[in-house]
Amino acid sequence: MKKTEAVVYGKDLGISTKHSMAICRFIKGKSVDKAVFLLEQVTRMKKAIPMRGEIPHRKGDIMAGRYPINASKQFIKLLRQLAANASVNGLELENTRIECYANLASRPYKRGGSERFKRTHVVLRLKEKQEKNKKNNK
Repeated sequence: MKKTEAVVYGKDLGISTKHSMAICRFIKGKSVDKAVFLLEQVTRMKKAIPMRGEIPHRKGDIMAGRYPINASKQFIKLLRQLAANASVNGLELENTRIECYANLASRPYKRGGSERFKRTHVVLRLKEKQEKNKKNNK
């Protein structure tokens, strides 16, 4: 029986949840190769991640954005693991798209007890693209 998806869970990652959610919106629906390429551009500060909220404007085709370098490096690692899982499960990377979401994890206190660490759970899924057939819909 052939599997139809590959999954990677990133638990308790030391990255910002806000940055992770923005990166998930940025890479959702893209292929793994394109997502890794774009995130490598972010780590070199060539392309900004579009973000919501009170964030400065950037030149180009986006309103506001930032360069979350540490979170991008973690996502690149997870995406490479996802590609490896997909190849083991027998999925073709050309016919798949990414689904992604990030959640707030439990945040332990730092030494001294006044501050807390950043912690995020990330789930990346690679699903096969659904081919829409107009003849079957009629």
